[in-house]
Amino acid sequence: MKIAVPRGALFRETLDLLDALGIDTSEVRSNDRKLVFPDVGIVTMRPSDVPTYVEHGAADIGITGKDVLLEQTGREVYELLDLGYGYCRMVVAEREGANAMEESLRRLGAVRVATKYPRIAARHFADTGRQVEIVEVKGSVEIAPLTGLVDGIVDLTATGTTLAENHLVEREEICECTARLIANPVAHKLKAREIDDLIERIRAVAA
Repeated sequence: MKIAVPRGALFRETLDLLDALGIDTSEVRSNDRKLVFPDVGIVTMRPSDVPTYVEHGAADIGITGKDVLLEQTGREVYELLDLGYGYCRMVVAEREGANAMEESLRRLGAVRVATKYPRIAARHFADTGRQVEIVEVKGSVEIAPLTGLVDGIVDLTATGTTLAENHLVEREEICECTARLIANPVAHKLKAREIDDLIERIRAVAA
C-alpha cells in the first residue's frame, strides 16, 4: 500500500505515527530532498497535493489537513479518520485597533480579504450574508492588510503568535482543523481489509 505523506507542519507527527505502526521512516527523516521511498511505500509532497495523488490512485491513502479538504471539496477521496494532531483554526483577522471590515461593509457594502483559501473564505462570507472580494495570495498573507491591500485576511492559526507579531487580531473563527486520513475510493474497495486493519492499528496507538 502506497501512502502520501505531507511535508511541512504535519510531517514529523505523521512520521511518528507511521513509526508507531511499525513502518520504518528513518530514511524519510534523514533525506530532505528525496521524495519517493518505495521500500516503505511512502511518497512525500506538499499537503495541498495529497488529495490529488490519492484521487488519481498514485497513492492508496494519504494524510493531509482538514483545511486542504475543505478547500478542495470536489476531490473524489474518502475521508476516513480524524488523526487528532496538527490542530489549528481557520480565522478571519484584521489590523489591531481598526475595524476595516465593518467600515467597508458600511460604506461599500462589501469587504476585501486576502487568503490562500479562496473557497473557504467565499463560503464563510456567503454563509454569513456578506459580500466579499477575495484576493488570492501565495505567500505571507499577513502583510496584505498592513499594506492596505485588503481589509482583513482568512488564514490558519495555531497559536496566534504570527497574527500578534504582525499586529493582527482575530475577529471570527471559521472552523477547527486537524490531520485527516484519506483514501482513494478504488483502493478503499480493493484493499478494504488492509485499510481497515490500518485504521484499527491507528486507533490502537492513539488510545
